[in-house]
Amino acid sequence: MSKFKFFTLWIVIVEILLILSVNGLYFYQNNDSDGRLYLVEARRVMKEIEEQKLEASEIEAMSLNKYETIVGIRAFDAGEACVNDYLVKEIDGKLYRIEYVEERSSRLPLYINISLPGMMIVTMIVLVYVYHKVLKPFQDMSNLSYELAKGNLSMPVKEEKSKLFGRFLWGMDMLREKLEDNKEKELEFQKERKTLILSLSHDIKTPLSSIELYSKALAEDLYDTQERKDEALQGIARNVKEIKGYVDEIVTASREDFLNLEVSMGEYYLSEVMKVTESYYKDKLSVIHTEFQVDEFAECLVKGDKNRMVEVLQNVMENAIKYGDGKSIRISFGEEEDCKLIHIENSGGNLKEEELPNLFDSFYRGSNSTSMKGSGLGLYICKTLMRKMDGEIFAQIKADAFCVTVVIRKA
Repeated sequence: MSKFKFFTLWIVIVEILLILSVNGLYFYQNNDSDGRLYLVEARRVMKEIEEQKLEASEIEAMSLNKYETIVGIRAFDAGEACVNDYLVKEIDGKLYRIEYVEERSSRLPLYINISLPGMMIVTMIVLVYVYHKVLKPFQDMSNLSYELAKGNLSMPVKEEKSKLFGRFLWGMDMLREKLEDNKEKELEFQKERKTLILSLSHDIKTPLSSIELYSKALAEDLYDTQERKDEALQGIARNVKEIKGYVDEIVTASREDFLNLEVSMGEYYLSEVMKVTESYYKDKLSVIHTEFQVDEFAECLVKGDKNRMVEVLQNVMENAIKYGDGKSIRISFGEEEDCKLIHIENSGGNLKEEELPNLFDSFYRGSNSTSMKGSGLGLYICKTLMRKMDGEIFAQIKADAFCVTVVIRKA
């Protein structure tokens, strides 16, 4: 976009220089003695007189209608006054006064100075139109595709009335909704998979207990032959070991992250993520008439993954929009030792106090989410990411609001 602004500036400069050069050229030529019309016509008059060998009386009586600037020819008398400008020329040894009126087009500079600035204004209008109707929508679309590529499917798409891009942006928004729907289905599948693993773990532990009891019975010599005792003991011991190993693998797998939550640690300024978050939700919340306030904060350098931090704040903001009463959302800031605190508070907190300890567990959904679509993974993802970035996140219930606090480590 800066290249376009630089290009626009150069066009304006070139057009201004063109206006100045055309005006300068006109006035230079108009004041050049060789280019003046009355001098040219005076030479033509003298040539005509010489060719026709006119007498003095004929010279003064000759017709001058064909000349635009020559108005009269008289014998030169130094004492005689003349209202017109004149040239003194010698013809056949006698001096004559060639009177003229210098014809300067007073309208030509006006035409020049109207047409060229007019062209400049038209050019500026075209450039502004191209910027707002072509380049700016393209910039918005590039940001949209970049966010979709990062997996940010909650970013709102502004409506574009332009015939060029309106339908395209509508299609991009449909694609975003489709991807978001697929993501929800995938999370639901993962939820079912995890539930199945946990269920199998529980089911396997029951026969395992029975096997252990049988092994105890064998150890107490309840079987009649030693050979049967030995075979049973060996088989049960082998199965117990195999089942226990299988159970351990299932439990381990159920506790491991099934989402790709890698972070790339670095340093960034707090304002970088706050500008992105504020720009995402300023328009979105104004459409649904939710008051959105971002308090002033002291700039500081923090540690973590900037893109992941944007994702964390967006997840919290989406929860605030979904489970609040829609009246207001406020982002405020605090300090604690070597950490920066970001408080995201929404009005209408209706969660129970006893639910707070489980709020950041995977697939957990509070009592206020009965009629809401969701996977129960948003805050779980936030907590996992924050801990990987050496930070923390927690929630608290206030009198008439619900507040989530994100703790970021300062650099």
